[in-house]
Amino acid sequence: MTYDLLVLGTGPAGLSAAVTARGRGKSVAVMGAPPEDSPLARAPEIDNYLGLPGMSGGEMLARFEEHARRAGAEFVRGRVVSLLTWESSVMATVGSQVYQGRALILAPGVVRQNKYPGEEALLGRGVSYCATCDGMLYRGKAVVVAGRSPEAPAEANYLRSIGCKVTYVAPVRPEGLDEEIPFVPGNRLTVLGEGAVTGVETGGQTIPCAGVFILRPAVAPADLLPGLTVENGAIRTDRFMATNLPGVFAAGDCTGLPHQISKAVGEGLTAALTACRYLDEKQKRA
Repeated sequence: MTYDLLVLGTGPAGLSAAVTARGRGKSVAVMGAPPEDSPLARAPEIDNYLGLPGMSGGEMLARFEEHARRAGAEFVRGRVVSLLTWESSVMATVGSQVYQGRALILAPGVVRQNKYPGEEALLGRGVSYCATCDGMLYRGKAVVVAGRSPEAPAEANYLRSIGCKVTYVAPVRPEGLDEEIPFVPGNRLTVLGEGAVTGVETGGQTIPCAGVFILRPAVAPADLLPGLTVENGAIRTDRFMATNLPGVFAAGDCTGLPHQISKAVGEGLTAALTACRYLDEKQKRA
């Protein structure tokens, strides 16, 4: 199904954007983890959100989500593993499902992750964040799955089912991993190769491979969208929350300090208004 607007993020910024876009008659899919996975959900008390003092983070998020659902936003639970944009559309992959939209709002919060040595240099040259997207490229070849997300065992099993020779690396062997898949305990790894992946090193052991699937609970937007401008770890936007990519907008903690709910809600509203205006103008030109 094609939506007018895809919203990546289920926090205050994303939900504010969803409510605003629905108020303008746009179809909206909100993608991301369930609210209980958010750091905000674990806040015992919030005293600085106007008009709602003393509310817990979990209760506030539940109210925000209920508002978005009543407004007619649809929800897609899961980790967004790839994004693709072009002149008139955007596609997002969640698990094995692909969703299409006419515009995109990035509101994933702050994705805190330290890249492995060699990961950034070899992204797209053997390093991948999506088994469903890139698995067939490695059929019959050796691959390593660095599993950190809950979906990682299932994605490793999928790679084996299509003919990849899979080795799984993680601190402990996870439940649900195919017994036929070799497991190597490791907390850190180094991606090896010049120009293309040739292997990984972990715990003093070298594992030759042609591809490395690094599966974290969340992926930073700049890794999902090549060409997205980031400054000091935050997505750069103009005052209307537009990024440097056509049809792509951003809101909330991912755009930088201050990391406050009020700021996130306001930016989500602004991003949605700008996205709706973008969609209306594009429709007039069609």
